[in-house]
Amino acid sequence: MKAGVLVKVLLAGIGVLAATGAMAQGKDSAVICQTLEPPILDPSGGAAAAIREVTYGNIFEGLVALDQNSKIVPALAERWDVSADGLKYTFHLRRNARFHDDTPMTSADVKFSFERALAPDSKNAQKWIFLPIGAIATPSPDIVEITLKQFASDFLYGLAWGDAVVFSEKSIAKAATEPVGTGPYRFKNWNRGDRLTLERFDGWWGAKPALASVSFRFIADPQAQVAALLAGDCDAHTNIGAQEAVPQLKADPKLVVTIGRTEGETIVAMNNAKPPLNDVRVRRALAMAVDRKLVNEGAVSGFGTPIGSHFSPNHPDYVDLTGETPFDPAKAKALLAEAGFPNGFSLTLRLPPPSYARRGGEIVAAMLAEIGVKASIEPLEWPQWLERVFRNKDFDLTIVSHVEPMDLNIYTRDNYYFGYKSEAFNAAFQKSKSARSDAERKAAFEAAQRQIAKDQVNLFLFMLPKVTVAKKGLSGLWQNAPLPATPLAEVRWQ
Repeated sequence: MKAGVLVKVLLAGIGVLAATGAMAQGKDSAVICQTLEPPILDPSGGAAAAIREVTYGNIFEGLVALDQNSKIVPALAERWDVSADGLKYTFHLRRNARFHDDTPMTSADVKFSFERALAPDSKNAQKWIFLPIGAIATPSPDIVEITLKQFASDFLYGLAWGDAVVFSEKSIAKAATEPVGTGPYRFKNWNRGDRLTLERFDGWWGAKPALASVSFRFIADPQAQVAALLAGDCDAHTNIGAQEAVPQLKADPKLVVTIGRTEGETIVAMNNAKPPLNDVRVRRALAMAVDRKLVNEGAVSGFGTPIGSHFSPNHPDYVDLTGETPFDPAKAKALLAEAGFPNGFSLTLRLPPPSYARRGGEIVAAMLAEIGVKASIEPLEWPQWLERVFRNKDFDLTIVSHVEPMDLNIYTRDNYYFGYKSEAFNAAFQKSKSARSDAERKAAFEAAQRQIAKDQVNLFLFMLPKVTVAKKGLSGLWQNAPLPATPLAEVRWQ
């Protein structure tokens, strides 16, 4: 890669000027800034992680939840029992849980929500959570009995995701724009393109949150994020895009910077169904042409954790496969020649808005050019990316972080945007779901990781870091993100 190109990419956007002036928020309110604005507010109706960042644990709740250490904790179900064969779950619901329209939450709402997720016309992005369900019984308003068709080791874990929240049939029609949930905060207003405001719901079953009002402000530009933090316009940013500004932000005595982990496997996704990317030799050549360490430095200032497969290093069953496709441009050129492309070829690299994608894309394209592959960069806004790349598979390459935890299941989906099909992978993944011992599950997960690395389905880069910047005195924000979420119930001013 030419030094001038690299320096230009690494230094892009550095030199943000500090702004001054904005007064601190009142002690019962806060402005939480985040990079992406949700397209809708119904977490069962779209795949965008930004939906859950706003709604998870705030507007909507599930039977169970994940805390920031990935532990399953009670939510709308205060406790549950599981039969000896693992096929029947009995959930005991909180009798004091209410929707924001002041109607009680009952077992009927759980049954409605899960059956809606299973319906043929469901738009739920994680239908796998509900597929094991054989029957749902509601013997009383505060008891739900779910019987599975087959054992699923990850069933309870799936119910902790933002896609398994509970709705009221009465308000479901407006869930996308005027959501009504059971959480500690209720929807107040949404000024699209700018901010969305929630207000404390005093009828919540849990302890009263400290903040009466919270606004989510959406700032996509990384330098604008830094300027807003330095000016005091944001009380916190949940994951800044300008990681190169961390030293500057750490030097400000009014701010606190924490660097945590996400579950976001950041990848150069490849369209495996489209020539010439349907040839594993070509996919492997592209992977070996890219110095992932350099992409990590340029895209997220080196804060990412390198990966060689689609699996989190945070998980005990992780296998380090980063050495499977080492940076080797000469070998990459030889593989291209073997595949019939001695002079390379052209393709498109369609990039969504996050800075890791835009910055990483520039570096990846420059590296691919060194082996004769011309990657034409096309920036897209999120709605365009979701429509063209994710739904219609109109792409060659893209860069995106898959922030849902334990999401290996996406490689089993027949119509997923990667266009990947492998009976060997499907068999390994199914063993992980049916495993009844830790050892059996570990072996299955290891086999699955190795299979997609062997098939070089995608170019696996790094785990997306979580760089949170907050005003000194604001506490309770998640340092780590086992799910895309910004729960507010414990956020407070000291």
